Amino acid sequence: MQDSATSWVGRRVLVMGLGRFGGGVGVARYLADRGAAVTVTDLADANDLRDSVAALGDRSIELRLTEHRVEDFTSADIIVVNPAVDPRPGKNEYVEAARQAGVPFTTEMRLLVESLPADVKTIAVTGSTGKSTVVTMIGHILEHARSSEAGRVWVGGNLGGSLLQSLNDVTAGDVVVLELSSFMLDWLGDAAWSPNVAAVTNVTPNHLNRYNAFADYVASKQTVFDLQSGDDARAVLTGNAAALLTPRIQHIELINDTDGLPDIPQLPVPGRHNLINAHLAIAACRDLCDADQAAAALSTFTGLPHRTQLVCEYNGVLFYNDSKATTPDATYPALSGFAPGIVHLILGGSDKGVDLNPLVGFAALHCRAIYTVGQTGESIAQVADAGDAEVVRCDTVDAAVEHAVRRVRRGDVVLLSPACASHDQFPHYAARGDAFTAAVLRCTGEGAPLPG
Repeated sequence: MQDSATSWVGRRVLVMGLGRFGGGVGVARYLADRGAAVTVTDLADANDLRDSVAALGDRSIELRLTEHRVEDFTSADIIVVNPAVDPRPGKNEYVEAARQAGVPFTTEMRLLVESLPADVKTIAVTGSTGKSTVVTMIGHILEHARSSEAGRVWVGGNLGGSLLQSLNDVTAGDVVVLELSSFMLDWLGDAAWSPNVAAVTNVTPNHLNRYNAFADYVASKQTVFDLQSGDDARAVLTGNAAALLTPRIQHIELINDTDGLPDIPQLPVPGRHNLINAHLAIAACRDLCDADQAAAALSTFTGLPHRTQLVCEYNGVLFYNDSKATTPDATYPALSGFAPGIVHLILGGSDKGVDLNPLVGFAALHCRAIYTVGQTGESIAQVADAGDAEVVRCDTVDAAVEHAVRRVRRGDVVLLSPACASHDQFPHYAARGDAFTAAVLRCTGEGAPLPG
């Protein structure tokens, strides 16, 4: 798809999903600035989307909020669809109507990757857990381990925001690092783009409320390797991912995540999972900087919000926000990073169709106490009752923090690592993490979170 400004002038573009994380805003602004007649349609109302609507500025963009209209879909020249929309036939009546009318689809991410200059290096990262951390580690390495004459580093994708409006500033020698979710990959299957490096952190059951079976989810992740071609392309993956996925190129590097990995001196983020993440990031950067310099650069990497993020220490008790852990496989490494018998774990949220029982059984033996919240809270509590940990039914994150603060003693850890999505009580995981942080600071009187 051509990116020249003139190619969009006068074209009727429907943006399906404005959203709250910047992708819809970015593509709507990008296309309106190029002369397209843009309509944005979203089922949420103006109050829920007020920040996103404000970010559109004074551009001439038609807003269709609180509803979708079939005629908008069938009369558009092209539809930019939010990747959260299921692309499978028959799953969405509006998408199906547009298909029957012969209207083509694209996404914000597809527009970006198909418009990048040919001499820009791209690193694509996907996986069930850890992909945001790996992407951010890669960006950190490239910013700190390369010479000052090297090109700029651009980090985007599923992390939030949009790189589309920076496209004119991306030049030869730059590196674009993208986090790709399975939903994004579903819409990229036949894109005219080959990432120079494709890295996969792991593949474990996730989003089974969308996919018919785990095999379908695996097929989505396989897309990142199916896109690759060329003698210079590289694949980097863990043994877990290698057991399920097949790179199509010659240059493959396997990060052994089952046996011992070399330590990375002064790596500030805790846990074996972060050691694996770091080795993946270093391997992904191998063509762009020295491995020893890359490892040294990670000594100043402080991690990401909502990912085993230290909120505060209060009377010898540590409080960690790991709200981004929305699956059991994300909670296991966070929980396992702490000694048995000291963790007060907050578990639960909306149901993603993933079996929680093995994790709950492990937590009931590993933790001092489990505080259950949200839609899955009662089913978690019933399984946890059979273990050694105290089980406290709380319903809300606020209540869980209040109960935990009354039960902790010096040397304990309070960990929000819910293993479930947040949509039963919060718009997204970040809002849940913010609610946890606010409750911790309120209940402890610590006032402000620790820096970093």
